[in-house]
Amino acid sequence: MTTTDPKESKENGERQGIQSVEMAMRVLLALEDGGGALSLSAIAQASGMQPSKVHRYLVSLGRIGLTSQDPASGLYDFGASMRRLGAEALRRTNEVAVASGHAMRLRDSTGHSVNLAVWGDRGPLVVSWAYGTRPLPLTVRVGATLPLLTSSVGQVFLAYLPESLTDEVLREELRGKEADWTGERLAATRSQVREDGHVVTHSGVIPGIISVAAPVFAANDPLPLAISVVLPESAGTPEHLAEVTAELLATVAAASEELGYLP
Repeated sequence: MTTTDPKESKENGERQGIQSVEMAMRVLLALEDGGGALSLSAIAQASGMQPSKVHRYLVSLGRIGLTSQDPASGLYDFGASMRRLGAEALRRTNEVAVASGHAMRLRDSTGHSVNLAVWGDRGPLVVSWAYGTRPLPLTVRVGATLPLLTSSVGQVFLAYLPESLTDEVLREELRGKEADWTGERLAATRSQVREDGHVVTHSGVIPGIISVAAPVFAANDPLPLAISVVLPESAGTPEHLAEVTAELLATVAAASEELGYLP
């Protein structure tokens, strides 16, 4: 009679893992590699699995919010739970945690809403949003992607990131807008943002909203973060806007210094 060492059996089990979890991850990785919403057949092909099997995984993943299906097109994409997980993973990185602390203090000192964004696969990604005391006619969710051209945060990344990183997202946004955003205007925008060190947009994304954004740099990370202050147009007198901008610039300078950045 052969006996099995319980410890050895446990170690073998740990090495084997849970195959169904690994298969589900193949489905999620197929969605990631696709760069956007995909059909069932496309996910099956990318994951190397039969469509019927992929569908079962998508049903289970959808129930817990890791994937979602567009009722109109039938295409699948990441769900709300996946976006929250991704945003939380980014938030827990050291640079984001430090910048978030400074952003919260900026919210407290100005009374205005403040958000923090990082560069994601599809553009600027909001990883934290702190509401101020003044009501705003919008709700920005953590995990939301902001436009490059019309948001203050987007223009910060447009100016400070290598063009090789922004080109793909920029091409998508420029479709149908080439007449408004010529090469000369893009170059001038980048140059102006770098010269000023910040961006102010009026009704850039939402009518009636002013947004002021500036970059945060870290010593060992070539990709900046961006902090923006959002306030209603009614509060944006020239004097107050100058005060808010000064506080923002002091905040990003302090955050960058804490992260070891030397200008």
